[in-house]
Amino acid sequence: MVAGAMKTYVTYGVVWALAGALLNLALFFTGFHSSPEKLQTGQWIALAIGLVIGVTCLLLGTKARRQEVPATEAFGYGRALGAGVMIVLFATLFGTVLQYVYANMINPNLQEVAVQAQIAKWEAAGMSSSQMEAAEGMMRKMSHPALQAVFQIIGGMLFGTILALITSAFVKRPAAPLAEPPPAAAS
Repeated sequence: MVAGAMKTYVTYGVVWALAGALLNLALFFTGFHSSPEKLQTGQWIALAIGLVIGVTCLLLGTKARRQEVPATEAFGYGRALGAGVMIVLFATLFGTVLQYVYANMINPNLQEVAVQAQIAKWEAAGMSSSQMEAAEGMMRKMSHPALQAVFQIIGGMLFGTILALITSAFVKRPAAPLAEPPPAAAS
């Protein structure tokens, strides 16, 4: 039973991570990750579609796990949440690897686009050049691949767990009542 559960968690986690990677590629090829002017719009699109992907994978994955549990056993909120968190764990781990590949091999210019987009926001807000220079230096330090991976794991687990807390309420199932024995014959 444990091996089946693990397979379910990995399957839906990988699907979630691959769907996110495909979304990144679509945003890249449509120019939303190549231009500082379009980056914020691309981030909003990624957030909206990513939310749909996450909720869908959590609902389908948790329902699949619920199907593996006999109907006579309860699949309460706690079990649903546990299944959701495990799906989130695998989605986050695989997603972090795929994001690393994307940002360092497919679109290595992404970090520079993000920095330029942020500088434009700071200029619009009226920051002085010395403030922008200091903030840019900190931003570049925080964009080290190892730090980005840590941030992605922490953020992915936090965001995914919040989604799992919500979706678990819709997937829980009480135990089916056992068949009652027929009443004893009166003599």
